[in-house]
Amino acid sequence: MVKALISLGSLGFVLSTILSIAYAKLAIKVSLKEKQILDALPGANCGACGFPGCEGYGSALAKGETEIGLCPVGGPDLSTKLSEALGVEAKFFEVEPKVAVIRCGGGINNTEEKFNYVGLKNCVGARLVAGGSKSCLYGCIGLGDCVLVCKFDAIKMGDDGLPTIDDKKCTGCGLCSDACPQNLIELLPKAEKVYVSCSSPESAKRTKLNCKIGCIGCKLCERNCPYNAIKIENGMARINFELCENCGVCVKKCPTGAIVDKLKSRPKAMIGINCTGCGKCNEVCPMNAISGESGKQHHVDFNKCVGCALCTKVCEPEAITMAFSLGYSVANL
Repeated sequence: MVKALISLGSLGFVLSTILSIAYAKLAIKVSLKEKQILDALPGANCGACGFPGCEGYGSALAKGETEIGLCPVGGPDLSTKLSEALGVEAKFFEVEPKVAVIRCGGGINNTEEKFNYVGLKNCVGARLVAGGSKSCLYGCIGLGDCVLVCKFDAIKMGDDGLPTIDDKKCTGCGLCSDACPQNLIELLPKAEKVYVSCSSPESAKRTKLNCKIGCIGCKLCERNCPYNAIKIENGMARINFELCENCGVCVKKCPTGAIVDKLKSRPKAMIGINCTGCGKCNEVCPMNAISGESGKQHHVDFNKCVGCALCTKVCEPEAITMAFSLGYSVANL
């Protein structure tokens, strides 16, 4: 027994020595420039830059094989730090902040279970069993694969069985989007406040059978959008975010609630005493929230007003102001 232990110990010592020598000989030496770059990068290793982690991106930067400005996690100061590490003129490379949204509103109160699933507690495994247990084959399975891969603690499972995303923590890295087997998680510009929370391509009849708040392609949002930013494609509402002004009209017009408004409160229009009663505000209001006689001061029905601010853009005497929503102005709408 003693001889066996001595032999194993000696073998272990010899092998560890060989490995140490091999590591010292074969180790890839990192240049000072690359080290400075790696120190500047956030170390999230999320892959949103298109490289296998921060080390891959840093190595490519040091070799001049890519450009600054691909990291959405590092924040506005990262481009300056990387420019200094690379010894180039410091420039601000703006990375448009993005956040993830769940394009599904089919929680436990809006959909039904087809059967009681007792298999692997992950979305990938559950999807293999008849497409998941929910009545909607295209909805969120709700077992939290996205939660597990999020490195920033930005996703939690809600009481309704759907993931909720904290915009303040989300960096738009896209790991959750890659992990979702239903392809329900989309990265949107952080400035966008409305989105369609449905991904079902089925007919209106099938969608209503499977989910209470699915998009039924009724075209009310398309017809009422003041900016022509919404189109119905293959029975599904699609928002063109290059045209969208976040006015919120589509949210109010949607009969099923499939369009989500991320703003907790919106301002209301107020008409001052310098109103000439021209009626232009009434003509452009998509919610019929403004009324009044010609030539007299008009008034706003706050219960109807959605704060789209269209009236302010046509009011020549500038008699209309937006109020009652701290932190938001006409410029945000």
